[in-house]
Amino acid sequence: MIPKKQHALLLWMLVCSGSTTEAIEPISTSIAVGMAAALTGFLASYQNIFYYFHECCRPEWISFNKTGLRVDLDRKLFGQHIASRIILKAVTGFMTNDNPKKPLVLSLHGWTGTGKNFVSQLIADNVYKEGMESSFVHIFTSELHFPHSSQLETYKSQLQQWIKGNVTNCAHSMFIFDEMDKMHPGLIDSIKPYLDYYDKLDGVSYRKAIFIFLSNAGGESITKTALDFWKAGRDREEIELKDLETLLSVAVFNNKQSGLWHTSLIDKNLVDFFVPFLPLEYRHVVQCAMAEMIARDRRPDRSVADQVARDVVYFPKTERVFAVKGCKTIESKLDYYI
Repeated sequence: MIPKKQHALLLWMLVCSGSTTEAIEPISTSIAVGMAAALTGFLASYQNIFYYFHECCRPEWISFNKTGLRVDLDRKLFGQHIASRIILKAVTGFMTNDNPKKPLVLSLHGWTGTGKNFVSQLIADNVYKEGMESSFVHIFTSELHFPHSSQLETYKSQLQQWIKGNVTNCAHSMFIFDEMDKMHPGLIDSIKPYLDYYDKLDGVSYRKAIFIFLSNAGGESITKTALDFWKAGRDREEIELKDLETLLSVAVFNNKQSGLWHTSLIDKNLVDFFVPFLPLEYRHVVQCAMAEMIARDRRPDRSVADQVARDVVYFPKTERVFAVKGCKTIESKLDYYI
């Protein structure tokens, strides 16, 4: 297409460079050819210039930053030693594999404010140049996108088309499903084929996509385990994935209020990792408050962070070990104290 345009333009320049009744001077021909050569170079690089200013599914816009993710998890995520380790290894292994056998599927579980949404953001920030604002990051929330149980079959069809269309557009797409505990049971099963070990489905490969499920389901099991460790006088850092993963997957699978209830995604082992997010303690809330001050370009003030942390509600009521809402309300509470 481009060569034809260039040839036509050169012909136009040759014809229009002088009178049609006069011979074309050698100097005119040289100028025309030179200009055409310059234009050829410009047109050849035009596409790259376009890619520079407009987000495209190319390495200029999608490039995994392993160091950045590790630093972000170390410095910005508090009280989640299990989640940090799993996320870093899982994402790194997947993004550095040129030929993955299936999409990366992560299921993040824990109480509100423990960091599930935040971790999704950190992953996006270190994969996409535009982070969560990337046109290749897609977020679905149950109450917004799938509010009516009577339209379940319609939602299934729409969800399949949305995912197929976006992966067709960019193989390195990311899909985040928030509020999985509020999703209609059976809906998420509609995308099972896209998460399975298929080379291609209808000519489309889904193997380089990332799927992240966020849910409060299983939070009770995680909290019980953390509380048992605390009562036994054991440090929370002693809790390992093996202490929670099986318990978590079973709890989620059997939770009738969860979008993952009896789902084939679990039954067929298509979820790569069930990632537990532990309930946060007072010290973690203080860390969140200090980090928020830094994010606002303010000098971190421990006394203010302590005030914010003391204002948070904890449970159990007598022991006051874990923050009910984790770090979720820290941003608004900090506005009151500074």
